[in-house]
Amino acid sequence: MPRRAGIWWLLLSVPVALSNAWLPGGGLASWICYDGLGVVSCVVMVVALGRLRPPSARMWWLLAAGSIFSVLGDLVYDVLLNILHVDAYPSVADVFYLLSYPVTVGGLGLLVRGRTRGRDRVGLLDAAIVSTALALPAWTFVIRPISELDHAGLGDQLVSLAYPVFDVLLVVMTARLVTTPGSRRLPVPFLMLVIAQVTRMLSDISFSATSIVGGDFPWLNPGWVLTYLLTTAALLHPAAGRIDEPGPQRDAGVLSTPRLTLLAAASLLAPAVLVVEGLRNAHKIDWVAVAIGSTILFLLVVARMKLLLNRVHRQARQLEQLAHLDGLTGVPNRRSWDDALTRELARARRSGEPVVVGLLDLDFFKKFNDAYGHQAGDLLLKEAAAGWRAQLRDPDVLARYGGEEFGVVIAGLAAADALAIVSRLRPATPRGQTFSAGLAAWDGHESAEELVHRADQALYLAKDAGRDRVFLAEDVTLAG
Repeated sequence: MPRRAGIWWLLLSVPVALSNAWLPGGGLASWICYDGLGVVSCVVMVVALGRLRPPSARMWWLLAAGSIFSVLGDLVYDVLLNILHVDAYPSVADVFYLLSYPVTVGGLGLLVRGRTRGRDRVGLLDAAIVSTALALPAWTFVIRPISELDHAGLGDQLVSLAYPVFDVLLVVMTARLVTTPGSRRLPVPFLMLVIAQVTRMLSDISFSATSIVGGDFPWLNPGWVLTYLLTTAALLHPAAGRIDEPGPQRDAGVLSTPRLTLLAAASLLAPAVLVVEGLRNAHKIDWVAVAIGSTILFLLVVARMKLLLNRVHRQARQLEQLAHLDGLTGVPNRRSWDDALTRELARARRSGEPVVVGLLDLDFFKKFNDAYGHQAGDLLLKEAAAGWRAQLRDPDVLARYGGEEFGVVIAGLAAADALAIVSRLRPATPRGQTFSAGLAAWDGHESAEELVHRADQALYLAKDAGRDRVFLAEDVTLAG
């Protein structure tokens, strides 16, 4: 297919379709503009699907089948009316027309599933809000009035009601399609399909209006034909194979200004219906439909706000965790360790329990980095943190103090017991590496800075003594 086949298709066919509004119905010219363009559109779609074989072929076949059923309905209707002179309603033509709706909705459903990959609960809820809001005026101004008309029989009444009901279903799916995350730069075929469904719905609504208030809408036929033409042009576009790509992941939970405006407008439809009904006939307001629609809208909006608040709380917890964890090793960072030490010292002042602070430093870490590379050094830090954490008690705090240096806070144990715990971390050090450590027990009066300073002095004494050992500040002081 030529790269610009879809554009040429629209440029050649759309003017012919629009001219149908000024042609007398039942004539050969009207048939060519309406039925002829419909048949050609279906043939082009079938041929294109056979030749192009797009990745999302099943979706395109359903959309093509929707157009085929609708065109078959047009052909059957014209044959019955203009050749056989049978003006029956409902007729076989209505069977084809009604079949086109669920098939088209199925194709759009596959498109939605492809663009969301099942990860867009917020978009689904937004579509439900918009759909419920639109269903209320559809019921009040279209479906209910049609049900109250004089019908030839049950079949006439059911078919007459089926059209607006299917239109509401089409509105639901189109709203769901528009609210899918997808790419920021929407592919042209996607926009064509959305416009095609909007064109179809406007023509259907106009047709329903004629059955209620009478009159003639000359743009009905061009509107339906434009649906066929736009669907065909979307398939012929070079980007048709990428139409169901989900695009980059975006935070669909955020209420952007356009989305918030759409939801606000949808929520205002219920009171707008009430106002219009009151102006039309203050004594016969369809209060049951308005009450049900308003209640559902309110609950959906509350559910939407609940999802948004859950997302905000979840993100806040994630940010709080990230602010207190070291990005490389996953253990608490220096800030979190300082907070933990301050809390333990405050608790020890009240309870009198001992607190021991230790600083651990991997031996010859720079040489390891130079020999094996920074990626290996990062892996050593992660493995060391995991191995040491597994040997500590649950209440003990292990944190990355900085670089290859780690801090540990051990509360509730005497200095000798804390020394034994830190000493058993030595065989847990991975890749045959060693560490030096200095420990200091809190004297009950000194500040956190002074306590850490004594542990740091013990660490440097351990390094000066040959590394791969743990020194307790009190023992070093006694020995000195």
